[in-house]
Formats: sequence, C-alpha cells, structure tokens
Amino acid sequence: MSVENLKIKAAVIDEIKGKLEGAQSAVIIDYMGTTVEESTAMRKALREAGVDYSVYKNTLIAKAIEGTEFEGLKSVLAGPSALAISKTDAVAPAKVLAKAIKDYNKMAFKAGVVEGVLYDAEGIKTVASIPSRDELIAKFMGSIQSPVGKFVRTLAAIAEAKAEA
Repeated sequence: MSVENLKIKAAVIDEIKGKLEGAQSAVIIDYMGTTVEESTAMRKALREAGVDYSVYKNTLIAKAIEGTEFEGLKSVLAGPSALAISKTDAVAPAKVLAKAIKDYNKMAFKAGVVEGVLYDAEGIKTVASIPSRDELIAKFMGSIQSPVGKFVRTLAAIAEAKAEA
C-alpha cells in the first residue's frame, strides 16, 4: 500500500473521529436500493435537521470508533453502511431516517448509539418514535397553559363580580 493511500485513509479516519467528537448520537443504516432523487431528498431532510450523513468504508469507520462510546457499532459494519451523526438532537438521525425508510420502503437500520447507549435496529426504531426535545417542550407548555388560562379567567370573573356589587 502506498504512503499516499495511507495518508488519505488516515485523513478520512480523522474526519470521522472529528464528526463523532461531541456527538449525541450516531446511526448506521443499510442504504442500498434508493434512487438518486430519494437519496437527495433524504440528505436534504437530514441537513435541515442538523444531521451529518456520509458513506464511508466499513474498515475506516471501525478504526475511527475504536476506543469511543460508538465502538459497539463495529458489530454491524458489514455490507453497505451509511453513518448519520447529530451533535445537537439525539433523536434526529433516527427520526429522519425512519421517515425515509417508511416513505421509500427501502433501506434498513443496522444499529445506533444514542447518548452513549447502544441500540440494535429495533431499538433505533423505538428511539425514532420518541418526540424531539422541542416537541416535548411544546406539549409541556400547552399542558400548563390551559390551567393557568382558566385561573386567570376565574380571577377576572371574580374581580368583575366585585366591581358590579
């Protein structure tokens, strides 16, 4: 193997390590079967969700994840593999990929690590069904807003009744 080839491989391994540094989650899928249009639409959705999506050689991914919290993913690195990484939203890769898998009826989850926990394909499907942080906050705010609104209306009615009397 040439020195130039080794330098290129080392650079790719460093690139993967850099992407994984500080990541909240990483999901590996079998991406075979998608058309160019489907792949482009999926990549766009992933970008919009702040997810980095790349296809690398399995051996380079395996070297990059050695000694990290993502090392458990080595066991699924066979055949075509794509890596989706998020540093901001732990469930974003699983959610966007689950939608693409459902929409195109192609591809499949292999495994993933979400906030340091290794999940198999079924586990990642479950993670994908969890509402995002923003959705949970919105639901929480909606649930506390209703009782507060009722309380304010009750106080206003009492004040109005006293003013009339």
